[in-house]
Amino acid sequence: MRQQIEFFRRNAPWLMAGFLLTFASSFGQTFFIAIFAGDIRGEYGLSHAGWGGVYALATMTSAAVMVFAGGLTDSFRVRLVGSAVLLGLAAAAVMMSLASAVWALGLTIFLLRFTGQGMMGHTATVAMARWFVATRGRAIAFAGLGVALGEAALPILFVALKGWIGWRTLWLVASVTLLVLTAVLLALLRRERTPQSFAEETRSAGMLGRTWGRKDAVRHRLFWLMLPAILGPGAWNTAFFFHQVHFAEVKGWAHIDLVALFPVYTATGVGSMLAAGWLVDRLGSTRITGLHLLPMAAGYGLIGVAQGLPFAALGFVLMGLANGAQSTVGASLWAEVYGTANLGRIRAMIGAIMVLGSAIGPGLCGWLIDRGIPMPDQALGIAAYFAVAAVMAAIGSRGARGLLRG
Repeated sequence: MRQQIEFFRRNAPWLMAGFLLTFASSFGQTFFIAIFAGDIRGEYGLSHAGWGGVYALATMTSAAVMVFAGGLTDSFRVRLVGSAVLLGLAAAAVMMSLASAVWALGLTIFLLRFTGQGMMGHTATVAMARWFVATRGRAIAFAGLGVALGEAALPILFVALKGWIGWRTLWLVASVTLLVLTAVLLALLRRERTPQSFAEETRSAGMLGRTWGRKDAVRHRLFWLMLPAILGPGAWNTAFFFHQVHFAEVKGWAHIDLVALFPVYTATGVGSMLAAGWLVDRLGSTRITGLHLLPMAAGYGLIGVAQGLPFAALGFVLMGLANGAQSTVGASLWAEVYGTANLGRIRAMIGAIMVLGSAIGPGLCGWLIDRGIPMPDQALGIAAYFAVAAVMAAIGSRGARGLLRG
């Protein structure tokens, strides 16, 4: 414990910068946007499939842009990129409060997803992976606590506020919050952590003792074996939170009661995230990759068949275990196996795939809902998906571990 306190004390400004960025990303994450799903569908006259389609198209577009924009983190400091993205997200929140046509809604969702889910988390992860080496797992885990806090606090807070404040006004509240966070980030990063440049000597190598480019990474079998694990959490976790209102209705639960379980998911995720960071620093991410997805499979299976909230809570615990570990293990893996010289570009590609998954999931699940297959039934198929993804990821990471030794 004393070592952990000392680690935080020495690195507090940079760790808090990562924490702030991931927390701010909450305003562009599905778990936040989805609490306004009923209001948006009613305002614009959209069905489940229609709303899912708008969301999917905007998110897929953000994924495409992310592939190119994500490389900015290889060329510019976090102070500049992070503050620009925060201001962009604040502007998107203002647009959400004003949008009156479906096309404007689509543009707004694109900006929320690109700046929030895409660039904000990407910038934080690349910064932690590049700034820290021996303690990379712990740094990434600590930064991830920001989005965990947002996941636990913001949905229940804003759902409660909806009873008092109009949903469009709440987006203005979000915008003001983001402006305040921008000022805090600039204060934290008055002096950016070394490496302050992108000099060759500050970069760590990956498999075979070399640094990998984006094209090299795509040609390696690890990428393809990891693809289901990359797509899955973004696709199916996003779909679940996106259709949370529908899920509660099918189960016969009050929406606020379902939302009240989210802190259970988040608290478990936080513990798992920190434990995974500790394990990554001691064992390496390749020894854990794959195993961390198995609780996700079990969790989805359980919430699919749960008849009451207590069993659903247990399902959330299992899902939280996997999700917390995923955020640390996945982020650490790419720096470990590919090196950090081109990490921004490689991580942008991975992030774009994750964002693409988050576009496919809500749209596909919305289409299935409109055809009579409710989310609880879909959860059983999602459980099987994660079981297969875990096996493939374990095979790929085992091969990568051999190349790291070589």
